[in-house]
Amino acid sequence: MTESSEWLIYRGAGEPHDGMSRLPPPPPWRDFTGRDAGDAGDGSQDRRLGGYRHLAELHRPGAEELEMINAALYLRRPLLVTGSPGAGKSTLAHSVAFELGLGKVLRWSIVSRSALQDGLYHYDAIARLQDVQIAARGGDGAVGGSPDAMEAIGSYIRLGPLGTALLPSDTPRVLLIDELDKSDIDLPNDLLNVLEEGEFEIPELQRIADRLPDGEAEVLTADGTKVRVRDGRVHCRAFPFVVLTSNGEREFPAPLMRRCIHLELGRPDHSRLATFVRAHLGDEAARAGDDLITHFLERSRSELLATDQLLNAIYLTDAAAPPSRDRLADLLIQRLDRPR
Repeated sequence: MTESSEWLIYRGAGEPHDGMSRLPPPPPWRDFTGRDAGDAGDGSQDRRLGGYRHLAELHRPGAEELEMINAALYLRRPLLVTGSPGAGKSTLAHSVAFELGLGKVLRWSIVSRSALQDGLYHYDAIARLQDVQIAARGGDGAVGGSPDAMEAIGSYIRLGPLGTALLPSDTPRVLLIDELDKSDIDLPNDLLNVLEEGEFEIPELQRIADRLPDGEAEVLTADGTKVRVRDGRVHCRAFPFVVLTSNGEREFPAPLMRRCIHLELGRPDHSRLATFVRAHLGDEAARAGDDLITHFLERSRSELLATDQLLNAIYLTDAAAPPSRDRLADLLIQRLDRPR
């Protein structure tokens, strides 16, 4: 193997080898081993804020940014954050949750098929029907309209991220509704009433509330815990800190904009990018990648780039130390707005 290919793990030689033993630890933002540790439980905080955040204050907002975040906190209004990919929109939610001690961020990642129901709750009617049929054939268990069967309906209901965020609590949860601009055209309008009133109903529980003990049923949350819902209605006490992000791929209806505090994130400067790299990879990697940061900023004046690409390039050129460092960095940092 030549010196120029020593860093390669997969060689395309068609012969088995033990190259995986040389694979270094994953980048901090792709390390999922933290899912079993701590209260947060999924490692998302370290992946978003950086494992070296004690060496760098990752999110150092400017005056206007700081004012808009606090305006949303004071007014109990959703914060709509727009900006280019990798500008730190999603990180903002994690930064607020971390600094204010608001627990794990609830995340609802939007796709083109996402509907309001997905964010509120899911009722598995098919699983319930199957269990009732099995119990009826076996002659045991609660079936039909018995009180036990009625109460068991909660086992088939799981609250979504938005539904969990609206559970009554003394302190607000942080909810990240990520990439809302990818949604179906109806979703922004569908969100209006829930975001305005801070409550929603579960018809499956409302229909049988008078047959439930104290009108309550136990349901699952997006966190995997169980909570009791009374009279089929969920309503918040402390309105959650809701961060809606958008890459600016579409405009939103005026009624949604009226209910939100709008924050536009501009392009980060050299200092902020260096702090971003330092928080994820440490001081040494930030110093070694300073030229890549400078080159990234120069290109970003005329090209659409994402800071994730910069992190990938600095990590790989540092961890693997390939001889063709600049060429590999350019391959990893490709413009996102190039013609297809």
